[in-house]
Amino acid sequence: MSIFGRKTATETVFDAGTSAVSDLTGDYTIDSSHSYIGFSARHAMVTTVRGAFKEFEGTAHLDTANPAASSVRLVIQTASIDTGSADRDGHLVSADFFDAAAHPEIVFVSTAVGKVDDDTWAVTGDLSLHGVTKSLTIAFDETGSAQDPFGNLRVGFEGGTAINRKDWGLTWNAALETGGVLVSEKIKLDFDISAIKSA
Repeated sequence: MSIFGRKTATETVFDAGTSAVSDLTGDYTIDSSHSYIGFSARHAMVTTVRGAFKEFEGTAHLDTANPAASSVRLVIQTASIDTGSADRDGHLVSADFFDAAAHPEIVFVSTAVGKVDDDTWAVTGDLSLHGVTKSLTIAFDETGSAQDPFGNLRVGFEGGTAINRKDWGLTWNAALETGGVLVSEKIKLDFDISAIKSA
C-alpha cells in the first residue's frame, strides 16, 4: 500500500458539504485563516513528519463553462514553515533546505486548468521553489459552497500531489547506519482551500 495514498482506513468522515451555487464561475481570494497548505515526509524511514505553511495568499479565477480560461496564483512565505519543532523549522529554513533568506517566497502560477469530471479540477502550473521552477499538476476536488454568516460566498477545494524534493534542489540528507536516509526524497503536498468570491 502506498504511504502517499489520500485515503486511509482511519480517516475521519465529515458531514456532507453544502452547495449554495451550481456555477462557481467568478474571481476568488483564498481565505488563509480557514485554509491549510501542508506537507509530509518520511523521517528515518520509519515515521511521517508533517508540517504546514502559516502565511500565504492567493487568488483564482474559475470558469465552469470554459475551464481552460481559469487561473490560479499562490504565494507562500517560506519562513512561515511550522512542523511543531523550533529546531527542525530552523533547519528547514536554513541553506541546507529552503534557504528562506535567499528565497523568501514559494510561488505557484497556473499554466493550464481543466476539469477531470464534474467535481474535480486539474491545475497545472509552475512551482518556483528554492530558485528552481518546474511544472506540476494538482488535482482539486470541490468540497462545497456556502453563504457564510457575514454574507460571503465561499467555495472549498481539497487537493494533493507528491513531488521529489531533489527536483527543486533540496538535496540535503544523512545516511542511516541501518540503511536508507534520514529524510525521504518524496514529499506529499496537501491543500485544503476556502476561497471567498469577489463582490
